Amino acid sequence: MKQSHNIALVLAGGTGERMHAVVPKQFMEIDGETVLLHTLRAFQKHPLIHEIYLVCMPEWEEFVKGEAKVGAIDKLHGIIGAGPSSFASARNGIEYLMKKMTDDEAIVLVHDAVRPLITQDIISRNIAVCLTDGNAITALPSYEAYLCTTNGSTSEGFMPREGLMRAQTPHTFPLASLRQMMKQAKEQGITESQSIFTLAGELGITPLHIAQGDLRNFKITEQTDILIYRALKFLEE
Repeated sequence: MKQSHNIALVLAGGTGERMHAVVPKQFMEIDGETVLLHTLRAFQKHPLIHEIYLVCMPEWEEFVKGEAKVGAIDKLHGIIGAGPSSFASARNGIEYLMKKMTDDEAIVLVHDAVRPLITQDIISRNIAVCLTDGNAITALPSYEAYLCTTNGSTSEGFMPREGLMRAQTPHTFPLASLRQMMKQAKEQGITESQSIFTLAGELGITPLHIAQGDLRNFKITEQTDILIYRALKFLEE
């Protein structure tokens, strides 16, 4: 496998409204360590990650710098201002890299800061699949059927689990591909998408290649998720 320059772009711009907490969930301290620092440590630890860039609201920039110092995250090379949505934050991060990086073949792993239990294997698989196939979307098989609903209280049908997978992050693309995606999105007037991989689908970029995910790589969204995180973090240690 050829060597590549690998960049982690960590999205930490969320406000955590669903958590109803005093601070955004990525900055919550749980058992003596913030969720964000746990996420950053995973990329700091991985030998194939060369640089980390983080997207957050400007008022949290000094806090992030302090966390990076506490955790000896010396791969953190830049902090980028977040946008009003997750997609806008991802776009800000990508556009920053587009201006800063001269290596269009660099591999960019776009990851949610609130998935702190990302494993070293997931990072490795994303890089390997992207280098081999041109992109990598972290995903898991679905073990449940899905109800179709428009109001959240009644169902109009279902989707069988066969052929469905649950997407996680990272979503991994060469910088050149992300550059082209941003250009096409602007030309087509696309200003919002659920994620980078859904944008790829909207732009007709196929196939998207799957990098095997992990149940531990879940997204902290609600209060009950903190209990799960605590338990898994304890087992990890």
